[in-house]
Amino acid sequence: MENKLVFRPLIEGDYEDICKWWKWWRWPVLPKESLPDNGMGGFMVEKNGTPIVSVFLYLTSNSNWAWLEWLVSNPNYREKDRKEAIELLISKTEEETKKLGFKFMLTIGRNKSLIESHRKLGWHVDDKGSHEIIKNL
Repeated sequence: MENKLVFRPLIEGDYEDICKWWKWWRWPVLPKESLPDNGMGGFMVEKNGTPIVSVFLYLTSNSNWAWLEWLVSNPNYREKDRKEAIELLISKTEEETKKLGFKFMLTIGRNKSLIESHRKLGWHVDDKGSHEIIKNL
């Protein structure tokens, strides 16, 4: 069995795992219809068939911006390469987004380790805190 990190698109069954991770991390569980492609519009990194970390990718239709969101990791994955998996997920998602013709990506985060991973990968991180402002319609 190969012992390397694998980047792949989301597949059937991933949404259920992601929901469990959101619950464990005490995040709200998002309905499929609020996610890109009904919960299939994103990516996963796994190792030896074990899902490690996932993200969703919102693609705008009226600009050249894409939004990377809801990055979450498997709380039961305890290997030392978790940070490497996260950085692989972000960088490979960037590559896929660029292939689609998008020029800019945006994300929101408050986790210091995740912010540092983005900074390491060349993302601009605003030094001033901001707030997510959401309204259910």
